[in-house]
Amino acid sequence: MRHLLPAVAVAAALCLGISSAAAYSQPAHAHQHPQRPHRSHVALHLSGHSVLAGGSVAVRGRIRPRGRHRVRVVFRGPGGRAVETASNARGDFTVRWSPRTSGVYSVRAFRPHDAHTRGGVSPVRSLTSYRQAGASYYGAGLYGNGVACGGTLTPTTLGVANKTLPCGTMVKLRYHGRSITVPVIDRGPYVAGRDYDLTEATKDRLHFPGVDTLLADH
Repeated sequence: MRHLLPAVAVAAALCLGISSAAAYSQPAHAHQHPQRPHRSHVALHLSGHSVLAGGSVAVRGRIRPRGRHRVRVVFRGPGGRAVETASNARGDFTVRWSPRTSGVYSVRAFRPHDAHTRGGVSPVRSLTSYRQAGASYYGAGLYGNGVACGGTLTPTTLGVANKTLPCGTMVKLRYHGRSITVPVIDRGPYVAGRDYDLTEATKDRLHFPGVDTLLADH
């Protein structure tokens, strides 16, 4: 019997050691915090930054991490709207949109967050929707005269005359690849088929011939 006591003591010690080791060898993940969701990256590109009202523009983007995700593309501007779509397995998405009226729009894509990925938003892209407008110009012989919105017409005055737009309205004009943004400073023109009278300085900046059709965002 006395020979068995040391063996029992050794066995008990071994059991205690094993139990202690087990207590300190819990799986590492048992005490780790849940993994935080990844942050989304959203890229956005337009097929063009100007379009005729009634035409369309292609909006393309990419989501990272890639995969099938919901995407919301928002067009802010006159008659703007939001378009819902989804990316493919590579994270790519495409939306085609037609502005219903002329004006300046900002375009942005949003990727809503979910359990695994935090939401993301793309940089803002700008889009101008133009309409065709008849135009002429005025200047020589009128310098020194006042204009309807206040001020005096000079050879360096930039602006346009329009019959209905509020004074100070900024109008973006485009002619054969050149563009300029100028304020409404006067009233007119009063010739049928013409929407704008350009000051001579505005005409020269656009290389506008005098009487023709140009593109305007109003």
